[in-house]
Amino acid sequence: MAETDQQDAGTAGVIMRPPLLYLACLGIGLILDYLVPLPFSLLGSGVVSWAAGGSLILAGLATAVVAFRNFSRAGTPVPTNRPVRSLVTSGIHGWTRNPIYVGMFAIYIGIGLALPSPWILVLTVPLAIIMRYGVVAREEAYLGRRFGVAYHDYQTRVRRWL
Repeated sequence: MAETDQQDAGTAGVIMRPPLLYLACLGIGLILDYLVPLPFSLLGSGVVSWAAGGSLILAGLATAVVAFRNFSRAGTPVPTNRPVRSLVTSGIHGWTRNPIYVGMFAIYIGIGLALPSPWILVLTVPLAIIMRYGVVAREEAYLGRRFGVAYHDYQTRVRRWL
Protein backbone atom coordinates (compact mmCIF):
# COMPACT_ATOMS: atom_id res chain seq x y z
CA MET A 1 0.00 0.00 0.00
CA ALA A 2 1.51 3.34 -1.05
CA GLU A 3 0.68 6.46 0.90
CA THR A 4 0.23 9.91 -0.65
CA ASP A 5 -0.37 13.49 0.48
CA GLN A 6 -3.81 13.52 2.09
CA GLN A 7 -4.24 17.24 1.31
CA ASP A 8 -4.44 16.60 -2.45
CA ALA A 9 -8.07 17.20 -3.43
CA GLY A 10 -7.80 15.80 -6.95
CA THR A 11 -10.18 13.12 -8.12
CA ALA A 12 -10.43 10.83 -11.14
CA GLY A 13 -13.11 12.97 -12.81
CA VAL A 14 -15.22 10.03 -13.93
CA ILE A 15 -18.20 10.79 -16.16
CA MET A 16 -20.70 9.50 -13.57
CA ARG A 17 -20.52 7.63 -10.30
CA PRO A 18 -20.43 3.92 -11.21
CA PRO A 19 -23.40 2.79 -9.08
CA LEU A 20 -25.53 5.38 -10.87
CA LEU A 21 -24.37 4.07 -14.27
CA TYR A 22 -25.39 0.53 -13.34
CA LEU A 23 -28.74 1.73 -11.97
CA ALA A 24 -29.36 3.83 -15.08
CA CYS A 25 -28.74 0.81 -17.33
CA LEU A 26 -31.00 -1.33 -15.16
CA GLY A 27 -33.76 1.27 -15.41
CA ILE A 28 -33.34 1.71 -19.16
CA GLY A 29 -33.33 -2.08 -19.60
CA LEU A 30 -36.56 -2.50 -17.65
CA ILE A 31 -38.23 0.32 -19.59
CA LEU A 32 -37.12 -1.21 -22.90
CA ASP A 33 -38.38 -4.63 -21.76
CA TYR A 34 -41.78 -3.03 -21.29
CA LEU A 35 -41.82 -0.80 -24.41
CA VAL A 36 -39.92 -2.99 -26.90
CA PRO A 37 -39.94 -6.58 -25.63
CA LEU A 38 -37.38 -8.85 -27.23
CA PRO A 39 -38.61 -12.30 -28.29
CA PHE A 40 -35.98 -14.24 -26.33
CA SER A 41 -34.42 -14.67 -22.94
CA LEU A 42 -31.05 -16.23 -22.26
CA LEU A 43 -32.12 -18.93 -19.78
CA GLY A 44 -35.89 -18.71 -19.99
CA SER A 45 -37.93 -17.77 -16.97
CA GLY A 46 -37.84 -20.21 -14.12
CA VAL A 47 -35.66 -21.97 -11.64
CA VAL A 48 -32.59 -22.00 -13.89
CA SER A 49 -32.65 -18.24 -14.52
CA TRP A 50 -33.31 -17.52 -10.83
CA ALA A 51 -30.53 -19.87 -9.71
CA ALA A 52 -27.99 -18.51 -12.20
CA GLY A 53 -28.97 -14.91 -11.53
CA GLY A 54 -29.06 -15.38 -7.78
CA SER A 55 -25.64 -17.02 -7.79
CA LEU A 56 -24.13 -14.14 -9.74
CA ILE A 57 -25.80 -11.58 -7.46
CA LEU A 58 -24.41 -13.31 -4.35
CA ALA A 59 -20.93 -13.65 -5.87
CA GLY A 60 -21.00 -9.99 -6.92
CA LEU A 61 -22.10 -8.85 -3.47
CA ALA A 62 -19.38 -10.90 -1.80
CA THR A 63 -16.72 -9.53 -4.16
CA ALA A 64 -17.82 -5.93 -3.61
CA VAL A 65 -18.03 -6.32 0.19
CA VAL A 66 -14.51 -7.77 0.36
CA ALA A 67 -13.21 -4.90 -1.79
CA PHE A 68 -15.02 -2.28 0.33
CA ARG A 69 -13.45 -3.75 3.46
CA ASN A 70 -10.04 -3.70 1.80
CA PHE A 71 -10.41 0.02 1.08
CA SER A 72 -11.72 0.67 4.57
CA ARG A 73 -8.74 -1.08 6.20
CA ALA A 74 -6.42 1.06 4.07
CA GLY A 75 -8.25 4.23 5.15
CA THR A 76 -9.09 5.29 1.62
CA PRO A 77 -12.58 6.32 0.45
CA VAL A 78 -14.55 4.25 -2.04
CA PRO A 79 -16.54 7.00 -3.80
CA THR A 80 -14.90 8.14 -7.03
CA ASN A 81 -15.66 11.77 -6.24
CA ARG A 82 -13.29 11.79 -3.24
CA PRO A 83 -9.48 11.82 -3.34
CA VAL A 84 -7.70 8.51 -2.86
CA ARG A 85 -5.46 8.37 0.21
CA SER A 86 -3.55 5.18 -0.48
CA LEU A 87 -2.94 2.67 -3.25
CA VAL A 88 -4.50 -0.66 -2.27
CA THR A 89 -2.69 -3.59 -3.90
CA SER A 90 -3.20 -6.49 -1.49
CA GLY A 91 -6.05 -8.89 -0.79
CA ILE A 92 -8.64 -9.02 -3.55
CA HIS A 93 -6.89 -6.03 -5.17
CA GLY A 94 -3.96 -8.38 -5.78
CA TRP A 95 -6.18 -10.41 -8.13
CA THR A 96 -8.05 -7.63 -9.94
CA ARG A 97 -7.53 -3.88 -9.99
CA ASN A 98 -11.31 -3.29 -10.08
CA PRO A 99 -13.00 -5.79 -7.77
CA ILE A 100 -15.91 -3.49 -6.94
CA TYR A 101 -16.72 -3.05 -10.63
CA VAL A 102 -16.34 -6.80 -11.23
CA GLY A 103 -18.80 -7.32 -8.37
CA MET A 104 -21.19 -4.73 -9.81
CA PHE A 105 -21.09 -6.42 -13.22
CA ALA A 106 -21.87 -9.78 -11.62
CA ILE A 107 -24.81 -8.23 -9.75
CA TYR A 108 -26.02 -6.45 -12.89
CA ILE A 109 -25.86 -9.57 -15.07
CA GLY A 110 -27.39 -11.62 -12.26
CA ILE A 111 -30.37 -9.27 -12.12
CA GLY A 112 -30.73 -9.51 -15.90
CA LEU A 113 -30.79 -13.31 -15.70
CA ALA A 114 -33.05 -13.55 -12.66
CA LEU A 115 -35.77 -11.22 -13.97
CA PRO A 116 -35.24 -12.40 -16.94
CA SER A 117 -34.54 -9.22 -18.88
CA PRO A 118 -33.03 -9.48 -22.36
CA TRP A 119 -32.57 -5.71 -22.55
CA ILE A 120 -30.59 -5.55 -19.32
CA LEU A 121 -28.28 -8.21 -20.74
CA VAL A 122 -28.00 -6.43 -24.11
CA LEU A 123 -27.10 -3.19 -22.30
CA THR A 124 -24.16 -4.95 -20.64
CA VAL A 125 -22.07 -4.16 -23.73
CA PRO A 126 -22.56 -0.37 -23.76
CA LEU A 127 -22.28 -0.35 -19.95
CA ALA A 128 -18.91 -2.13 -20.18
CA ILE A 129 -17.68 0.36 -22.79
CA ILE A 130 -18.79 3.35 -20.70
CA MET A 131 -17.22 1.86 -17.58
CA ARG A 132 -13.96 1.11 -19.38
CA TYR A 133 -13.50 4.51 -21.02
CA GLY A 134 -15.59 6.90 -18.92
CA VAL A 135 -14.64 5.55 -15.50
CA VAL A 136 -11.73 3.08 -15.41
CA ALA A 137 -9.49 4.90 -17.92
CA ARG A 138 -9.93 8.15 -15.98
CA GLU A 139 -9.26 6.40 -12.67
CA GLU A 140 -6.14 4.76 -14.09
CA ALA A 141 -4.81 8.11 -15.35
CA TYR A 142 -5.55 9.71 -11.98
CA LEU A 143 -3.88 6.89 -10.02
CA GLY A 144 -0.88 7.05 -12.36
CA ARG A 145 -0.50 10.78 -11.64
CA ARG A 146 -1.10 10.28 -7.95
CA PHE A 147 1.13 7.25 -7.27
CA GLY A 148 3.50 7.23 -10.26
CA VAL A 149 5.82 4.22 -10.48
CA ALA A 150 4.04 2.35 -7.67
CA TYR A 151 0.78 2.37 -9.66
CA HIS A 152 2.47 1.51 -12.96
CA ASP A 153 4.19 -1.46 -11.29
CA TYR A 154 0.80 -2.54 -9.91
CA GLN A 155 -0.72 -2.29 -13.41
CA THR A 156 1.92 -4.65 -14.77
CA ARG A 157 1.35 -7.20 -11.99
CA VAL A 158 -2.44 -7.24 -11.67
CA ARG A 159 -5.12 -7.50 -14.37
CA ARG A 160 -7.68 -4.77 -14.85
CA TRP A 161 -10.67 -7.13 -14.60
CA LEU A 162 -10.12 -10.86 -14.03
